[in-house]
Amino acid sequence: MLILAADTSGKHGSIALAQADSGGAYNVLEVVPLAGGTFSAQLIPQLAALLSKHGFSKHDIAAFAVASGPGSFTGLRVGLAAIKALAEVLSKPITTVSVLAAVAAAGRSQGRVLAALDAGRSEVYAGEYDIGDRVTMISESLLPLEEFLSLPASSVITPDAGIAQAARNADRLVEEIERPRSDAIARLGWKKILSGEIVSPEALEANYIRRTDAEIFAKSL
Repeated sequence: MLILAADTSGKHGSIALAQADSGGAYNVLEVVPLAGGTFSAQLIPQLAALLSKHGFSKHDIAAFAVASGPGSFTGLRVGLAAIKALAEVLSKPITTVSVLAAVAAAGRSQGRVLAALDAGRSEVYAGEYDIGDRVTMISESLLPLEEFLSLPASSVITPDAGIAQAARNADRLVEEIERPRSDAIARLGWKKILSGEIVSPEALEANYIRRTDAEIFAKSL
């Protein structure tokens, strides 16, 4: 099974090509970075070049995995729109992967953990997960930093230095990691595909967690 994964949730993104099968074999063929601010111009040409480099065409793709958020509103829309269009044309399944789930899975801790991403405005995208044989979501939310630090969990897992330091100052156990790339999205996506957790192109949506400024403004009128 050839899986194409995309992550355009952050300042910088990437696409990954991986091969996997139901027996457990999994191999990342390559991860290609996408420079921030140019996702819409880069994604499709880089995707085509990646497939060609490894001797594949778009028709060889068996499934898509895409980071659904939280993250940049514009970046997420670009990635989801591209995957949605390709999956619809090729009639292939899609699975979505939370970036917070990828953060939680990147740590070494087991049991209940807190995955965290800087949301700006002194707020945190927080994901409570149970880590065992599977990565099981308990909740995802947008919280003020102080409230986030009061949540119970075995450890805080984050790629953001500011959150890591704040958690240490609050005497929390911290795992500071590299931000997961699209190969992590592909790996988690493959497991979801095997368990039948797929969505149709028309049902594909971003998981922003935070409402857009436009929505907040409209709500206040």
